[in-house]
Amino acid sequence: MNLTELTKMYDFTGKSVVITGGAGILGGEIACALVGCNANVAIMDRDPALADRLMERLRSDVGRAIVVFGDVLKPETLTEACETIEREFGQVDCLVNAAGGNHPKATTSNEASFFDLPSEALRWVFDLNVIGTMLPSQVFGKRMADRGEGVILNISSMNAMRPLTRIPAYSAAKAGVSNFTEWLAVHMAQEYSQRIRVNAIAPGFFLTGQNKFLLTHEETGELTARGRTIIEHTPMGRFGVPDDLLGVVLWLLSPASAFVTGVVIPIDGGFSAYSGV
Repeated sequence: MNLTELTKMYDFTGKSVVITGGAGILGGEIACALVGCNANVAIMDRDPALADRLMERLRSDVGRAIVVFGDVLKPETLTEACETIEREFGQVDCLVNAAGGNHPKATTSNEASFFDLPSEALRWVFDLNVIGTMLPSQVFGKRMADRGEGVILNISSMNAMRPLTRIPAYSAAKAGVSNFTEWLAVHMAQEYSQRIRVNAIAPGFFLTGQNKFLLTHEETGELTARGRTIIEHTPMGRFGVPDDLLGVVLWLLSPASAFVTGVVIPIDGGFSAYSGV
């Protein structure tokens, strides 16, 4: 293979990608990268107005982007979104399941022990992360199964591999996402087509609106004790930024990873490799 052929693998011209939770911080950066690589991108979110900031950035890029409404916990909205996307772009080639997150009330603290965590908050976390990955995979994956090709990329977490203190529901839910990724990869390849691939990335510690209150002090912006411990156990000595995800995401969505399925790849600055000594 020469350099021209390798480079062409990262040209997504004519390919259409759906990103659930696409108006979020990580999903939004993935959307911008893909549009920059000539893809047609459907930014799907239950609050489409959140994507306004992205559309301003995307107007001058080479690919195309649309915003569609879709709630990952409501199959009927996913079906409607799929039909809208197919009318606009034709077939869906790739699905990125980026919708997910934690809930403050599912987090232990000095005020709330594990035994006090309300069931509705725990259920919210499991539904959003696990069911919210499965349902889009059903709707868009069915099209891939019928066609015999496609790529699904899930977003797991370092918490799936090393469950952290204070966030039991999120850690367990992301472990479910990793397990489901492996299951679906085998199922699609054996039952439908060996040209359908399913993988996941496991981001380490990225400062987002959902975890910022655990890692930094709101008043000063200084690291909390928890934030300092994470940095001390991250060989690269920093939190991740959204751009750190993009190389692996583009690789897993592209033909360059044609023989890769059923893997969960850490993007964590070495956190999972460090024993603490």
